[in-house]
Amino acid sequence: MQVLAEVHRCDGYPVNWPDRPDEWLSQASVLGAWVAELGGRVVGHVSLSPSGEGDLAPGLWSERSGTSKDLTAVVSRLFVAPQARGHGVGALLIGRAVEEARRHGVHPVLDVVASDTAAAALYERLGWELMATVEQRWSPSQLVSIHCYAAAS
Repeated sequence: MQVLAEVHRCDGYPVNWPDRPDEWLSQASVLGAWVAELGGRVVGHVSLSPSGEGDLAPGLWSERSGTSKDLTAVVSRLFVAPQARGHGVGALLIGRAVEEARRHGVHPVLDVVASDTAAAALYERLGWELMATVEQRWSPSQLVSIHCYAAAS
């Protein structure tokens, strides 16, 4: 939780700090979750899960590919400690999640807050395709712009 708290302080991710960060992390890992270590210290995390309520990218991928949303997996909860950036940790974590999705026979997709330009730049550098940018209501008073990405086929 220390790394997640550090990322939240530095980058504002997650946008809304969860009441129970440990549950927030474990909820999204039905298909798997991985951490990265650097020098014996946990410096990153990613998870993979089936499409859930509120996930926008699976529906967009389904429409584009003519397949069921059930044939997608959502990459989420990706974060890397600020001091560990520049070592390829984020790319390695995403690569691991993509590899697992393909092992399950599903296509990896993700949603990211549009204001997180560093994350979007990473996904695009890795060949992910921006499918759409949409507005999503997270609460009666919070409307958020979301980029929806799909991994390269």
